[in-house]
Amino acid sequence: MNKRILLLEDDLLLADTLKELLESESYLVTLVKTGNEAIDKTYDEKFDLYVFDINVPDITGLELLKSLRDADDKTPTIFISALVDINSISKAFKIGAEDYIKKPFFPEELLIRINSKLLPKHNNSNIIYKNIEYDTATKILKINGHIQSIGDVQERLLELFLRNQNQLLDKDILLECLDKPSPTALRVAITKLKQTIGLNIINVRGVGYSLE
Repeated sequence: MNKRILLLEDDLLLADTLKELLESESYLVTLVKTGNEAIDKTYDEKFDLYVFDINVPDITGLELLKSLRDADDKTPTIFISALVDINSISKAFKIGAEDYIKKPFFPEELLIRINSKLLPKHNNSNIIYKNIEYDTATKILKINGHIQSIGDVQERLLELFLRNQNQLLDKDILLECLDKPSPTALRVAITKLKQTIGLNIINVRGVGYSLE
């Protein structure tokens, strides 16, 4: 059965572009342009994924998702927004978003992220990287076949990097893994992760980090 996506976007050109791209990949897309329209659609239909802009008429995407989560709607949600401040990004994840893409972006980037959430997974929960094996379900980390224990912050960073190998991760997203986020704390945590596990993490100055 084709997956259903509710797309909330008031930029008509971008909305039509995304809708056309997603439908070309056999997704069933319902496009709405205001927060109230989105609420009405969530009452009337069941969706597999929400893609919400934040600055839209009536109510914001953030307010919309909070209302849905308060109503026990656990539908996975991706935000697409021109808001790049850490407070907006932090709030998005705190209220239950699974992903956040900053505008402008390539439509294909959104498709990649949607596919990763909605397409069937043919493998198990294990992620392999060189001599590292990490089970995302049990949180068991093995290096050269031996179980290794690491702290909670390193574990969150590790899983994020392993799930996004060879992709540039924005430092704002990585900061969400920290208990007390700051650029210095992030550098320290990543350095510790590299030294403890031997990850080849590259720093793209001013932008983010990538696991090569």
